[in-house]
Amino acid sequence: MASHLFRNTSSLLAGAVATFALSAAAQDGSPGIVKEQPAAGRFVKTEQGFMVPYTATIPGTEVSFQMQPIPGGKFKLGSPAGETDRKEDEGPQTEVEVEPFWMGTYEVTWAEYKQYMKMHDLFKKLSQAKLHPITDENKAYVVTAPSNLYDPTFTFQFGEDPRQPAITMSQFAAKQYTKWLSGIGGAFYRIPTEAEWEYACRAGTTTAYSFGDDADQLDDYGWFMDNAEESTHKVGEKKANPWGLFDMHGNGAERVRDEYTEKGYEKLTGKNHKATDAVQWPTKLFPRTIRGGSWDDDAAGCRSAARRGTDDDAYREDDPNFPKSPWWFTTGHGLAVGMRIIRPLNPPMAKDLAKFWEADIDQIREDSMQRIDNEGRGARGVANPDLPAAIKMLSQ
Repeated sequence: MASHLFRNTSSLLAGAVATFALSAAAQDGSPGIVKEQPAAGRFVKTEQGFMVPYTATIPGTEVSFQMQPIPGGKFKLGSPAGETDRKEDEGPQTEVEVEPFWMGTYEVTWAEYKQYMKMHDLFKKLSQAKLHPITDENKAYVVTAPSNLYDPTFTFQFGEDPRQPAITMSQFAAKQYTKWLSGIGGAFYRIPTEAEWEYACRAGTTTAYSFGDDADQLDDYGWFMDNAEESTHKVGEKKANPWGLFDMHGNGAERVRDEYTEKGYEKLTGKNHKATDAVQWPTKLFPRTIRGGSWDDDAAGCRSAARRGTDDDAYREDDPNFPKSPWWFTTGHGLAVGMRIIRPLNPPMAKDLAKFWEADIDQIREDSMQRIDNEGRGARGVANPDLPAAIKMLSQ
């Protein structure tokens, strides 16, 4: 895969953030696209070729992740008025058009997320060694690495098996993870919008769950309150949905890009929308939307349309620091919150990249800057294709 897929475009957010754009030509020959129709297995036909499942390795590591092709199409976002257990925040139903994308076969695991967590110490070591410094030429690739855990027993109280879903990260940390992965790997990754997530979860179905309306079958598809024994479990142990995605109904709740609103999709009524146009962009710290239910939710909370808003203050209640961590949760349902990544077939325009990767309100920007600059918690560094080689030089 080509490594030089980005070009520096402009600085944003008070000079702290720059955006970079993917070259459209870079999609040619990239993982997940083949010219000939596969003889077997899942595929999605597009004008650019056939999208197929693929496995990618995080550069500089032996850790890999799998992606599934998701076809484009239209669907009704939210639950129908007559659906059992339907809540007010799941409507009114609105037609949304979704473009093709790849989605993580599994939730992001500890094996994957810990590679990003390592950047905290590595960025500091690179700075001390005067290797891979931040410059005007590479500031487009700057990411924030999360602080080392104040008390790991919060985050790892359910274990830290490499195949368990990574949990307790904030939405800001999840977005920066996708920027880091994109920067070193050369393809554009991000967390899904709420519409994209529900579309992939439903996988062409209109029932309460991707497997039908019978909640008694949920035990075969997800870890939830009745069978999880108050803990996350290794990804992929239950059945997949029709599009090859595991743990969409339970295990770890999953981050999406949207702000949570109690009135659901009221703002979207009256016309059709594309998925990225239907995003309810956050304007305050909380609540943000999480989807998919978790080990901490009942069966109704794991339905395809079920949604929940995060309470960032309550989720960080046990954090003794001030300001509280912009990267980690320490208590409550925050201990059930994880993430899953997507890769759009057609990357966004340069002007839109920051909306998917960076802090979106001043409080998050200011808290992260204060924690890094005044307390030494968290770190900044350049996450571009040259980072793995720079890290390797530290041991030479």
